[in-house]
Amino acid sequence: MLPAMSKEALVNAVKQIMAQARGGDVEGSYDGYAALYGTAEFAANKPEDQRQALKLLVLAKRQGQPSARLVEAHRAAIPALTELVSTLNEPEDYEMLGICHLLIGNEQAASNMFRQGLTLERERNPASDLCGRLMTRVAAI
Repeated sequence: MLPAMSKEALVNAVKQIMAQARGGDVEGSYDGYAALYGTAEFAANKPEDQRQALKLLVLAKRQGQPSARLVEAHRAAIPALTELVSTLNEPEDYEMLGICHLLIGNEQAASNMFRQGLTLERERNPASDLCGRLMTRVAAI
């Protein structure tokens, strides 16, 4: 098994990607996320560190049609999120995985992820913001 990239290396990689986006190369930043998420070293990081890096892309607010590079970045996030979902069973991870599936055009998988996340979150805290977001996402499909 490959060692995880150090937390410092992960933070630096994310900072470079974010600086690229802030500098105006948003499309290039999507390539950066895709490259990062696709490494075995990324997958070897602690789940909470992976989750933080994944949130930056997946939960970002956007408008308009997604570009091909944005879609590919979300596609690159799916294996890491699938692993998080299967090992940790966290509602938040289901939401992110659902968003990725929705963006790549797999509405059925997205619906399944949102519903599973909603079921888990309702058991934990039916009044949470996450529960509300998941209900909205399920209703939108």
